[in-house]
Amino acid sequence: MKATRRAVLTAAASTALMPRFAFSATDPYDVPMQGDVRIIHETDTHANALPVQFREPNQNIGVGSMDGQPPHFVGHNFLKHYGMHTGTRDAHAFTFLDFEALAHRYGKLGGFAYLKPVIDKLRAGAGNGRSLLVDGGDLCQGTGPANMSGGLNMVALGNMLGIDAMTGHWEFTYGQDGIEKIIKALNGKFIAQNVFLSAEAGMMGAPAFDQKTGSVFEPYIIRELGGYQVAIIGQAFPYVPIAHPRRFVPDWRFGIRPDNMQKVVDHLRTVKKVDTVLVLSHNGMEVDLKMAANVTGIDIILGGHTHDAVPVPVIIKNASGKTIVTNAGTAGKFIGVLDLELAKGKLKDLHYKLLPIYTDMIKPDAAVAAEITKGYAPYQKMLDEKIADVDTLLYRRNNFYGSVDQVIMDSCMEEMDAEIAFSPGFRWGNSFLPGSEFTMGDLLTETAITYPMAYTQMMTGAAIKSMMEDVCDNLFNRNPYYEQGGDMIRVGGMNYACAPRKLIGHRISEMTLPNGKPVEPNKTYKTVSWASVSLPQTGKPVWEVVATNLKRKKTIKVTKPNQVKLIGVEGNPGLEPA
Repeated sequence: MKATRRAVLTAAASTALMPRFAFSATDPYDVPMQGDVRIIHETDTHANALPVQFREPNQNIGVGSMDGQPPHFVGHNFLKHYGMHTGTRDAHAFTFLDFEALAHRYGKLGGFAYLKPVIDKLRAGAGNGRSLLVDGGDLCQGTGPANMSGGLNMVALGNMLGIDAMTGHWEFTYGQDGIEKIIKALNGKFIAQNVFLSAEAGMMGAPAFDQKTGSVFEPYIIRELGGYQVAIIGQAFPYVPIAHPRRFVPDWRFGIRPDNMQKVVDHLRTVKKVDTVLVLSHNGMEVDLKMAANVTGIDIILGGHTHDAVPVPVIIKNASGKTIVTNAGTAGKFIGVLDLELAKGKLKDLHYKLLPIYTDMIKPDAAVAAEITKGYAPYQKMLDEKIADVDTLLYRRNNFYGSVDQVIMDSCMEEMDAEIAFSPGFRWGNSFLPGSEFTMGDLLTETAITYPMAYTQMMTGAAIKSMMEDVCDNLFNRNPYYEQGGDMIRVGGMNYACAPRKLIGHRISEMTLPNGKPVEPNKTYKTVSWASVSLPQTGKPVWEVVATNLKRKKTIKVTKPNQVKLIGVEGNPGLEPA
């Protein structure tokens, strides 16, 4: 494979950064300490307190400068790039290949009762006072119990893991009061350098961590670990009021804010005299890579949001040296372990491992398991209700198609008498094997949000195309700072073509109904959607609509999935047939 600046490590980089997770008679979670400080990183667990199956994508297309660069590898290209082999635990954890067979062979991954003993062992291996556990956000959303408790059930579990610092994304969808409750319940610190009061809120005396600057949250923490001063800056999801309803955070203004990030880094370096600077980010990996190139003085970015499990950090050169970018996957499947070798004011080396959390290799923590049971208890009868039997592999994560979303859209079209359906390009949501039962709890892992109403509206063909072009540009814009990090909106009842390498206005074409008739620009169609960002909607939450449909059918089987024809991406290593 062609070597590029972003695809390979520099000669100065530690050979310890090569991916190795050796499953043998020895304990793969017994990681010898190889530095002065250990940072343990989890991110995007999406409230998966229990173990999961989560199919990795066979579509993760990179365009422009990101074509053929991490994280845009899937399947066999991923294995080749990172020196892994088919049929192994690594292959199952990191790729979609042979998903059903390997899921049956190796079982589920993650779950907080299984994360706990691994984290404890990693902390013990580092020694007293030399480790931190950080959470990159999306801890508190993604399941029914989390949604119904305002995320507080997950804060209780995070406290049991020992989270020292976290930043946020979906946490903000509980509203300003809701996230204040989350922060109050959290034993660690919530940090974010990129959230400020609006001018109006500042004038009205709205609360903030720093009233003078308007910084809503503490921007960073500094901890003395192993005799060194370690700074961690928080970077919350920059597009909260765009990707979600602005009404949830009316007083707060978000953004990437690279200029402010530079000021914070410079302050930590020159005034606070810290020995290393890390960023705990929920930007998404492509945004992190650009920030690493543009902001100087950051040693490591601990990335999240785009759910990329990247086993080898990417080293980016910038004006003052280099910054290392990591990304630690999703759904509680992985724990990142960073052992830092430090000198005064300097990171000398990094030893990194991304550990898949296989439940068949770990004895669960009894206290955490009991807390999960306690948190689920008020909802358990509802969660256990059987909806249907699964006959088709259900999954979500892909750039263009997920069978879970096809089921949601088909159900909504049938129940609400619509011609065309849309489902958000969410990257969270679990996978379910044929032969299993699909419960209300399972359905909520695909739909549990605070703005879930399903609604219909009339749209012209031209309006549909314009909307799809806009969403597609969020995914494939050549400037990473304009990417919001989700997947393409799902479309039911309509097939279309997409050319990811083209510019906005020219990507979407060949829009046709299932009967082959073209979608006409001036004709009006009845559409059904859910998760409205612009306006509050009334009616039923989407999970009620889907449950009604599936209970009647009794079996979940996708027979005629809507098709997306991809144009101009042949040979892209981020695209492989399922």
